[in-house]
Amino acid sequence: MSGAPPHVAVVTIAHGRHDHLAGQHRSLARGSALPDTYLVVAMDDPGIVEEHVGALAREVVHLPRARGGALPLASARNLGVRTALDRGADVVVLLDVDCLAGERLVAAYAEVVTARPGWIWSGPVTYLPPPPAEGYPEDPADLAAWDDPHPARPRPEPGELVHAGDPDLFWSLSFAVDAPTWRHLGGFCEDYVGYGGEDTDLGRTAVALGIGLGWVGGARAFHQHHPVSSPPVEHLDDILRNGRVFHERWGEWPMTGWLEEFERRGLVRRLNGHWVRESTTDDPKESIA
Repeated sequence: MSGAPPHVAVVTIAHGRHDHLAGQHRSLARGSALPDTYLVVAMDDPGIVEEHVGALAREVVHLPRARGGALPLASARNLGVRTALDRGADVVVLLDVDCLAGERLVAAYAEVVTARPGWIWSGPVTYLPPPPAEGYPEDPADLAAWDDPHPARPRPEPGELVHAGDPDLFWSLSFAVDAPTWRHLGGFCEDYVGYGGEDTDLGRTAVALGIGLGWVGGARAFHQHHPVSSPPVEHLDDILRNGRVFHERWGEWPMTGWLEEFERRGLVRRLNGHWVRESTTDDPKESIA
């Protein structure tokens, strides 16, 4: 990148979660640095429209559901980054729709990606409790009082960088990359459709290509609360389908903790080295059709 300030794009993919998206937009609009482009890929959701909050405009591109009705998460992220690069982005930040941006998230990502290109940089994410009656703070500076990053990932302090090469720690909740590195990476594998597997696949692809994985303490995000199921039973078919894709690419199954819990609940079983639904068929291919 040249000495000119980088063009920074924030890309979010969404289906529903309109209130969370609005909160994210407000947090980005009040950050210490605004992105040059804020782009939302709306997956089968015509209710997501272009809007302004303060000086920050939200652009929207639309993407239909994948064949079979699953949400095309990997394809949507790739479309968002591709569109941002077409807009001239030098630095692309991918931020989950549930995440509020910390005050310096955009600035910190822009700084580290510009200074140390060739890496994928992630920021710590705090999972917020349910909001109080008045809602979460609208000023991102006030989110610092809630700061308590997820313990299963590196937790550098603001101003610190951590080099963490374990690809299984990568997640797409919040990360940033420079344009040439993204092109070298090739984006998310679009064989994954629906929920599960694509993040770990991207992390492993990065490491295989010699792309570093790092964590930047200044790029803090705050995940807005929503009900979840553990394990995510509603995504069982996606997990089985995407798990088999991962096995074909990497020789092992991901998400084994969830699969073992599904097994304990009698929902899946192991068959010939694979996981299949506990159903009437003994053909593992049938479980991922």
